[in-house]
Amino acid sequence: MPIDEIKPTRAGLLIVRRRMALAERVHELLSMKLDGMMLELVRLTDRAALQRRELEELYTRAREMAAIAAMMEGATGVLLAALSVETVPTYTPGHKNVFGVHLPDLEPVAVRKTLDQRGYGVLGTSSVIDDAADAYENLLEAIIASAELEGGVKQLLDEIERTRRRVNALEFKVIPELVEKRRIIEDQRDEMERQEWTRLRRIKKIKAKRAEKL
Repeated sequence: MPIDEIKPTRAGLLIVRRRMALAERVHELLSMKLDGMMLELVRLTDRAALQRRELEELYTRAREMAAIAAMMEGATGVLLAALSVETVPTYTPGHKNVFGVHLPDLEPVAVRKTLDQRGYGVLGTSSVIDDAADAYENLLEAIIASAELEGGVKQLLDEIERTRRRVNALEFKVIPELVEKRRIIEDQRDEMERQEWTRLRRIKKIKAKRAEKL
């Protein structure tokens, strides 16, 4: 029932009071959720910044190792070693629940490989190929970890904005409107009671006068 349609009756007053209690409880819960998400956002943002710096270092390291491998084995040798890997690295998407928000949880799959899984053979290449492969596997794992953290930050920011709008709507619109409606109903009920009391008093006087005439 829209708030404007609530009648100034005892039942209407009970409806308003119940809605106020519910709105205040929801406001309290959402405010607690908002505080928790803000703390989690700070934690994730700090981790994402650290991960980003590590990612840059690993990228530089991988480029250097690739350059060394190309110098030692030749560009063709590096390319053949890369093409010999049969299993494509990927990740398994999942999620974890934090304050009711589904944050990404990415699990690397077939990123780190043994010498056998790399497929190019131990005897056919030098250790620089292995060093380059290790460097790029480390880089790829860092990319997946960074994507998980960055995605979590974005999800939290979106949910924080939605929750803040709901908190503000309750705090500055819904609850004040209910408070005002309760005041209006209570004032109207008080006025109706005064009118009823006046009416009954007038009737009592009329009856008393009639009784005197008899």
